Amino acid sequence: MTAAIVHNLPSVEPGLAASLSAGLARVEGFLAECVDLADPFLAQASGHLLRAGGKRFRPVLTLLAAEVSQGVTEEVVRAAAAVELTHLASLYHDDVMDEAAVRRHVVSANEAYGNSTAILVGDLLFGTASSIVADLGPEAVKIQAETFVRLCAGQIRDARPCPAGQDPLGYYLQVLADKTGVLIATAARYGAMFSGGDADTVDVMRQYGERLGVAFQLADDLLDIASEGAESGKVPGTDLREGVDTLPVLRVRQLADPADAELIALLDSDLGQDEEGVARALELLRRHPALSWAREQTRAVADEARSLLVSLPQGPAVQALDALAAGVVDRSI
Repeated sequence: MTAAIVHNLPSVEPGLAASLSAGLARVEGFLAECVDLADPFLAQASGHLLRAGGKRFRPVLTLLAAEVSQGVTEEVVRAAAAVELTHLASLYHDDVMDEAAVRRHVVSANEAYGNSTAILVGDLLFGTASSIVADLGPEAVKIQAETFVRLCAGQIRDARPCPAGQDPLGYYLQVLADKTGVLIATAARYGAMFSGGDADTVDVMRQYGERLGVAFQLADDLLDIASEGAESGKVPGTDLREGVDTLPVLRVRQLADPADAELIALLDSDLGQDEEGVARALELLRRHPALSWAREQTRAVADEARSLLVSLPQGPAVQALDALAAGVVDRSI
């Protein structure tokens, strides 16, 4: 487990930390094998984001879920790698859709290789993940397929405005559950499944993972507003440029305070090429009570995830899962 994650999970027991570190090293080794393709260009392009690093949040969750049951097996390692490859594939596609220039402090794949290649490399990684899952059995294949469907549906709905007559907040939260929560739920579910966990434990980990994923994405969306960019590796205001209303913006619109007229006018305008407008909107949002409100809502979702853990046998792994949910609110991991 990376030093950053260990540092921000203070309740992790030394023996558990050692087991997680060993398991993550196995996952990293297998991931490197998966992108070490015979064609040098394909190997370089498919390993672009893998080499850039990242927190490996999903594989660590798979390993932690396994530790709740009977520990890390070879199947757990392969499932963790499949989830991470699925996540990496989605990032290649996300960066094309967002026209992003930076990802994980390095040039994005679409900038480095072009949109067409980035999309196809994402597809290649999806296929690689599916091949790994196919060796884990038909139930795992079904879960992977259902995860992929929800992930894609969430991304499609994320790019579309809330339909008339629907609650914008409910629509937004369902998008987050689909585009982010479902893959994190699968990460936790696989960990419990392939470590010999019983049906109840597997289901608790699935539910925990989905709530954790929603909290994770809520925190990520807050980071797009609150971060100055250096610590996140992403350019702040991406959602504003794309016209995506995240939780603080939805709260501003819900309040409809006349004092927010300038901010609402900016939010209603096309900020795609208006850097001054983005900067001003960020300035107003950063000092608006809606940002604090959104942080509290994010914490409430994380607390829902934590409450699910009380039904599991208490021990170092469950304590670490609790710390993970608590820490994700502030994106300190």
